[in-house]
Amino acid sequence: MTTLSTASAHWCAIRTTSGSCFHPRRLHSLSSFPSSTSGCRRPVLSPTNKRLSTFSAMDAAAAAVLSSKESPLVLDPKMEEEYASQSKLLLEFSDVPNIDRAWVFQPEAGKNSKVMFSISQSNLLANKKRKYLMSAFITNDGNDSMTFEWSPFPVEMSGVSIAIPSPSGSKLLIVRNPENDAPTKFEIWGPSKVENEFHIPQTVHGSVYADGWFEGISWNSDETLIAYVAEEPSPPKPTFDIFGYKSEVSKNKDCNSWKGQGDWEEGWGETYVNKRRPALFVIDVNSGEVRATEGIRRSLSVGQVIWAPSTECLHQHLVFVGWSSGSRKLGIKYCYNRPCALYVVPSPFSDSKSNEAEHSSSALGDSDLVNLTEGISSAFFPRFSPDGKFLVFLSAKASVDSGAHSATNSLHRLDWPSDGKPNLSMKINDVVPVVMCAEDGCFPGLYCPSFLINPWLSDGHTIVLPSIWHSTQVILSVDVLSGNVSCITPHDSDHSWNVLSLDKNNIIAVSSSPVDVTELKYGCLVRESAKSTSWSWQDVSSPIFRCSKKVESLLSSLQFSILKVPVRGVSESASEGAKKPFEAIYVSSKSKTDNSCDPLIVVLHGGPHSVFSSAFSKSLAFLSSVGFSLLMVNYRGSLGFGEEALQSLPGNIGSQDVNDVLTAIDHVVDMKLADPSKIAVLGGSHGGFLTTHLIGQAPEKFVTAAVRNPVCNLALMVGTTDIPDWCFLETYGNEGKLKFTEAPSKEHLTVFYDKSPISYLRKVKTPTLLLLGAQDLRVPVSNGLQYARALKERGVEVKVIVFPEDSHGIDKPQSDFESFLNIGVWFKKYFK
Repeated sequence: MTTLSTASAHWCAIRTTSGSCFHPRRLHSLSSFPSSTSGCRRPVLSPTNKRLSTFSAMDAAAAAVLSSKESPLVLDPKMEEEYASQSKLLLEFSDVPNIDRAWVFQPEAGKNSKVMFSISQSNLLANKKRKYLMSAFITNDGNDSMTFEWSPFPVEMSGVSIAIPSPSGSKLLIVRNPENDAPTKFEIWGPSKVENEFHIPQTVHGSVYADGWFEGISWNSDETLIAYVAEEPSPPKPTFDIFGYKSEVSKNKDCNSWKGQGDWEEGWGETYVNKRRPALFVIDVNSGEVRATEGIRRSLSVGQVIWAPSTECLHQHLVFVGWSSGSRKLGIKYCYNRPCALYVVPSPFSDSKSNEAEHSSSALGDSDLVNLTEGISSAFFPRFSPDGKFLVFLSAKASVDSGAHSATNSLHRLDWPSDGKPNLSMKINDVVPVVMCAEDGCFPGLYCPSFLINPWLSDGHTIVLPSIWHSTQVILSVDVLSGNVSCITPHDSDHSWNVLSLDKNNIIAVSSSPVDVTELKYGCLVRESAKSTSWSWQDVSSPIFRCSKKVESLLSSLQFSILKVPVRGVSESASEGAKKPFEAIYVSSKSKTDNSCDPLIVVLHGGPHSVFSSAFSKSLAFLSSVGFSLLMVNYRGSLGFGEEALQSLPGNIGSQDVNDVLTAIDHVVDMKLADPSKIAVLGGSHGGFLTTHLIGQAPEKFVTAAVRNPVCNLALMVGTTDIPDWCFLETYGNEGKLKFTEAPSKEHLTVFYDKSPISYLRKVKTPTLLLLGAQDLRVPVSNGLQYARALKERGVEVKVIVFPEDSHGIDKPQSDFESFLNIGVWFKKYFK
């Protein structure tokens, strides 16, 4: 299913936990482990206490089971020792922070640039992400050697939903979204104090979007207005009292009445349950006045807003991405196959008379709202060039047109009118088209996970962006006039890279690998001639990614390589892209003893149109550090290998992808990198679909398995998921887009069942660990529970943990921690 890189799971006889999976005896030595429902320290119990007197996350029946002397949760001393050892190590990996974004502020002439990083770190006790800011001055030591002078301490941003500095760096917007019906708080910070604070009531709008997709916060050029996306005000709900319906509703709370539910309105699916309609607003940073942008039809959900270039005598326009919901809002998380377009609309602070004059001469017709990209099915991440002459944007038209939830991107350009008046006749120019099948070693196409707000080099027509290239992520430069694409990260690097910000013509980036914690890098543009450039990269000494000595030592004992795996049994009629080798990332210890191999965990990503890149993963590095080799398989259908290879999978799930994984396993066994008697398999979402298929189709191959929110029964999933179109597309291939219906026929359900892992259930004998999120809308919990109960009925050893408050990602810090702790212990149990 549609998560970027999923691999987890859990244990115990079907039960529910709130964020920790420890038997009461463990609480004596691990008493500081928190409950995810309360975020507080659990009571310390003596080792002889067999009853759990206080356990708020469980109901009375579950507590009774826990207190029983025959409880299935009782751990033998060796298992307890394993839990204690692995949990301590996992805590050290969990402490490693992440950089979420960065901004560079250009100084006055002759002064140093300043960079500010937004950083997050797991806070297990609070079960939240801790957010903080850290700054540094960049000084040039000569010969393109840069030094970062760091601030002595980071500054925690407690309760902050999003922080966005103004273009000049002189102001900082802080948004604090409420957790109830309280107002949304806007704070405008200057260099030394809060200059303005505004509380925006729910009657104006709900929470500001800070999700990275609908999210759009944009300062205008003179830093007096901020455009942003927020949830439109909730429609009024009916009120009742002891006399029945109340036609007049008081603004004050009335204990003698209550509010009804009113009409149900659909949200945007997984992680967007209560997000009905993202709408566009503008706030005056001096007065605090907020205005909704008019003229946008209600069927359009808004995101990614930016200001159009300002021109003399004209009021500013706003450019944004709009998604039309149609008859149903299908899930949008990780689903780039939802049609979207770029629109332009006047700012709500435009003067009405001037706007009328402009309107009459702009060829916009009768509406202020104009679709700029009618000729293409997808357009997002709009960015204006520094001189305002053109607008570039990414497109997922390959995804929208084919129905695949993610596919190869393309890049396009609109030439913006010199008079600043947008019109319907602007031509869409193709800059980087969809690459179907690249020659060996050549650019495989755009797979862009993010886009800087300011991606431009100083020439004004070259942008810098990250992209997946096979099993690595690289940084590309693209000339939007010529379409020339260059990889600017070191060609001999098998690490993965990401761009954080630009410092004029230089790049602040990060680089990591499966066995190397993230490092900060600084790239300098070197002009060798008028037509030739190169990039010089240097390491940046940083306090951000420091980890414990133990973690450093363990990682230094590991190695990784990217393996090319020849396709086996490919049809002659297959496309050229489908015949090319796929890849797998192999992680192992540097030293072998007695020519023996460590147990191998085959790790399978979700999607299926996702990818494992060679970037650092705390969770997978933890598993590597407790004695396992890893094989992360990028089977055909993964991102980064061209559109033909990707499109070979829809219609062939459960066969082509399964065969690719088995081929990859045989490949490393033949290379003497793995012992065929010591193999486990781990996957989530579609990776869980593959895992449960594998233990059914090749039951002798795997000693044990673990899955997270797995797709086990498509016939059950299609009627309950937020993306039923996915079931049709991946089952039927291109025909699935035409066959899609909200009311599948008996024939459809039969085909879905036959494509599902549950159809191989009778062959399964592999002990299996399942981890399920009770709030999952993508692969609802019923899918995993049905499979687990069916396995248990057949006498297969099954352990299940259900996280009551987690959705598909199971990414709450405590849940993520417990997930990988249980995976490590579960696998160790079967490889003693």
